[in-house]
Amino acid sequence: MLIKLKNKNTLLFDNFKFKCCIGKNGLKKYKKEGDRSTPKGIFSLEKLYFRKDRIKKLKTDLKLKKIKKNIGWCDDPNSKFYNREIKIKKNLDINYENLYRKDHKYDIVIVIGYNYRKAIKGNGSAIFIHLTKNYLPTNGCIALKKKDLVILSKIIKKKTKIKIS
Repeated sequence: MLIKLKNKNTLLFDNFKFKCCIGKNGLKKYKKEGDRSTPKGIFSLEKLYFRKDRIKKLKTDLKLKKIKKNIGWCDDPNSKFYNREIKIKKNLDINYENLYRKDHKYDIVIVIGYNYRKAIKGNGSAIFIHLTKNYLPTNGCIALKKKDLVILSKIIKKKTKIKIS
């Protein structure tokens, strides 16, 4: 089964059509770190992270992980942890995104398997499906309203892939 990004504001899966937003600079086949584009290709869906204090019931076939205050995602091309989950510690000398945020953007996050298994430093990191309230362009992710991401997370399977073209 395949989730398809039909255009910059429509995600299709099965009989469902979801409004979404993508990276500010559109789609790119050759993405680079910080270019604010969404990568083109067919990718696996990895873990689903969620804030248990904000999301009470979540059913999915994906591997689940609760977001704690010390969970981040390394977006530093100079780090050996590039494009990986990290534990945030004092004196951590790398760039990262904190997954435990005051806003609600990362209350539910599905990791898109772009540049993930064997990350090439500088080719882009932290490409997620996450939440939006206003459909403003992202830094390269795909974003949906909460109700839509909850529905999507219920109907996808572990082997579901996403096609971004």
